[in-house]
Amino acid sequence: TGETPATGRLVNISARNHVGTDNEILVAGFVINGNVPKKVLIRGIGPALQGFGVQGFLADPEIRLFQGSTLYRTNDNWGGTAELSAAFTSTEAFPLAANSLDAALLVTLPPGSYTVELRGVGNSTGNGMVEVYEVTP
Repeated sequence: TGETPATGRLVNISARNHVGTDNEILVAGFVINGNVPKKVLIRGIGPALQGFGVQGFLADPEIRLFQGSTLYRTNDNWGGTAELSAAFTSTEAFPLAANSLDAALLVTLPPGSYTVELRGVGNSTGNGMVEVYEVTP
């Protein structure tokens, strides 16, 4: 996790674990405080873990973002967009190959509680990581 020294606010969080089938998903929760929306980068990493020597990585991760029990957004295969690449750079997240099957969302969220689920597409299994970054202007 990262914390900015001047403000003491959390700027990113990540968790890595084995992702299995059915209910064996990786879940991360976070809260947007205050009364103004915040832009966040959310990533579901699998194939990119191979570059860090992780064996048995999740070959095709999908992320699902929930606000409460309502599905807010999903992503399977981030697509190599310039907007997401710029967000990776601005948050100091490691880059992803443009054609990778890793997942990523860039969303502006109103204050509230959120949950991100990392799953394997087609009930695939392996080591995966969820990351959530605050994107500052």
